[in-house]
Parts: sequence; C-alpha cells; structure tokens
Amino acid sequence: MADSQFSARSRARAGTPTSGVIHVRTRLTANFTVLANALAQRPGSAVTIGVAAYIASLPDGAPVSITALCEHFSEGEILISRALRELEASGHLERRRERGPDGRVRTRTYFHDVPPGDDDPDPTPPPGRRPRPAPVRVPAPRTASDPASLPSAPAPAAAPPDPLPAVVRSPQAPPAPLGEADPDAVRVLASLRAADPRLILSESEAARLAPDVARWLAAGVSPARITETLTAGLPERLLARPARILAFRLGEPPLPAPALAPSPAKPAVLPLQTCDGCERAIRAARPGQLCRDCRMEREELRATG
Repeated sequence: MADSQFSARSRARAGTPTSGVIHVRTRLTANFTVLANALAQRPGSAVTIGVAAYIASLPDGAPVSITALCEHFSEGEILISRALRELEASGHLERRRERGPDGRVRTRTYFHDVPPGDDDPDPTPPPGRRPRPAPVRVPAPRTASDPASLPSAPAPAAAPPDPLPAVVRSPQAPPAPLGEADPDAVRVLASLRAADPRLILSESEAARLAPDVARWLAAGVSPARITETLTAGLPERLLARPARILAFRLGEPPLPAPALAPSPAKPAVLPLQTCDGCERAIRAARPGQLCRDCRMEREELRATG
C-alpha cells in the first residue's frame, strides 16, 4: 500500500457546492452590523448598498450628509446623492422636519433596517433592544363652549409643506418636469455649486426654481449677475435647504441690468496729403501742408537767416 501524500488536497466535505462562493463563517461578538438580506441583496447600484451598509454601521447622531459621505467614500456627489435618493424611495431612509426643544425646526434623518410596511421576517427584537414605539398624538382638550367640540366630519389630511416659500409657488399646478424647463436657467442653477459647494439642488427643486431664473434672464440679467446675487452673503451654516434661500432671493423683482457707460467718441482720421517740401505722404486736414521735418528745417533757416 502506497504512503499517503501530504501535498495532496483534502477531500471536499459532503454537501459542499462545486461552484460559486463558499462562506467561511466567523462568529463576531463585537463591532458588527446586522443587515437584512432584502437590503444586502438588493438589485441595482452597488453604491446604494454600500452607502446603506455604512449608514447602518454608524452610531446614532453621526452625520450622514452628502458632504460627510463624500469624505468617507471615493465616489463623487452625484453617485452619493443618487444612492440617498434610492434609499429614500425604497423606504430605508426617511427625513422628517421636527421642532426641537428650542423651537427651531430641523430635518432629522431616520434609517430603517426594514422599510415601514414591509413584512419583517423576524419581528421579535433582539435581546437588549426595545422596539421604538410609534408616536401618539393626544388631541388638545376642548370645552363645551368651543364650537369645534361638536361632532363633525373628519377633516381632510393636511398636505405636506411645500419646500419653497409662497413667493415663487404657482397656484395652478406642480411645476413642469426639469426636462421641459429653460435649458439656460437649468445651466445657471447647475453652476451654483461651483461658486458654493453647499448649493446642491435636487431635480424637483431645480424644476421649481427654473421658471424664476428664466424670468430673470428674460428681464436682461446676465447669468453671472444671477449667480452673484444668489451666492453672495450666504450664512456660514445653512439651517434649511439651500432651495429655500434661493427661492426667496429669486422671488424679488429682477435686478435691472447695469447701464453701460457711453464709449468715448473716436477721433476723426485725417486724410493722406503730400508734403510740399519733400513730397512725403502725411496726414493733414487740407493739402499744401509740410511734414514735421520740413517745418523744423524752415524754422532753423529763419533763425539763422
């Protein structure tokens, strides 16, 4: 019987697949993040899954703005903002406007391991983690003299607040798609982040602001003047979306185009004449004139003469 060869490969275990990935599991007890398979195996962009996994691994209170994510990832602002929009559309990322204890309204970001409304395969919370209760709204007490205390039909649900102030909202209908907006106005809005990196607009915000930029362009205001007006004097910290500040500034009447100073009149060009002394060509108002050399020569003859 031949001796066993130590360099030969060991026999594969029963049940091991012959192709594809083979997992080597390691039980982690710290510094790990649990991801749902529906999110980790989500079809589409790998950047979206990477951003979702990174946000899920962060502690509460960590910044997840586009600027903060761009400092961590090598992708640019366009891919990062697209990934955030996809996570918002799928329900994993939620932004709420809440009023804090100091009375200021801030935008809070919530990340859901499982989007609200989806069937959770394991609804039981892990040990040591309590499920977050849903907010309960308590109606204000009403007195008998208050006519609102009488039974009435339920009031319709309030519409979500418009992200732009009333000075630029149109009473007819929502704005037209960005593809139907004035291309010159869209180019002006897209170039704002070159002057200030914080002025990043979404497609819906650019579609709302494009008609007002087009109105300024039609009034004779140059794109450079519009950019200067929208970016000058911005605060160091923007507590609201940049679109609100831009909409407020665009809601003002268009600035008149600066009057150009009249250009000075050009001096008249004298015609060419022939010098009577040396017959060279000179410029003079009438014929019979002398050039400079002939005039100096005659003055010297008179002085000596």
